[in-house]
Amino acid sequence: MSSNAKAAQDMISAREALQRLKEGNRRFVADERGNDSYSTQAHRADLVAGQAPFAVILGCSDSRVPVEIIFDQGLGDLFVIRVAGNIVAPSQVSSVEFAAERFGTRLVVVLGHSRCGAIQATLDTLRLPPQQRSRDPHSIVDRVRPSIEGLLETELRYDHDALVHHAVRANIRASANHLRHGSQVIEQLVQSNGLMVVGAEYSLETGMVDFFDHADQDDQDDRQS
Repeated sequence: MSSNAKAAQDMISAREALQRLKEGNRRFVADERGNDSYSTQAHRADLVAGQAPFAVILGCSDSRVPVEIIFDQGLGDLFVIRVAGNIVAPSQVSSVEFAAERFGTRLVVVLGHSRCGAIQATLDTLRLPPQQRSRDPHSIVDRVRPSIEGLLETELRYDHDALVHHAVRANIRASANHLRHGSQVIEQLVQSNGLMVVGAEYSLETGMVDFFDHADQDDQDDRQS
């Protein structure tokens, strides 16, 4: 059996993976590091033959959100995809498909964060006259825009901080939903193989990660906040 096949066979469940991330984030917030041994030469050598990441994280490229650190995980634990605004484009979908199929990873987390620069840039652009806005359909701003532009038609437009907060979460939900329903591979794994796609927000202020979107399989109604 190949190392990747064995990794898929031994992979932990989505629920166990989610709990491991929550416990790691708790340690990070409490300033308790639990994975010092994971950077040893022996551990690096163990990973040469193959990997078995227990979670896929599609996160933002923001330098203040280093994924392995905020979840207190080590080498080989997480399959991390980072892009400004944690958007979902074809390359990100393919990367998630690759990890889920190749390694048997059963948890995918779309991780946004408070005060996201890509979100704020998109809101700033949407406030410009139409003729001054970007016309590049592949830009980060134009990929974020559909998930948040409706918020500018609500009372939130009068409260900048609340607007950004809701926009960050709307973008996370949109990206997670895109992964669930924008790929036949991922949709099939969700329906038949126990894959979970959840949305979460990291707080720059507190260091805490709130898993708020589809993190509870028994209650598919997202908590709105």
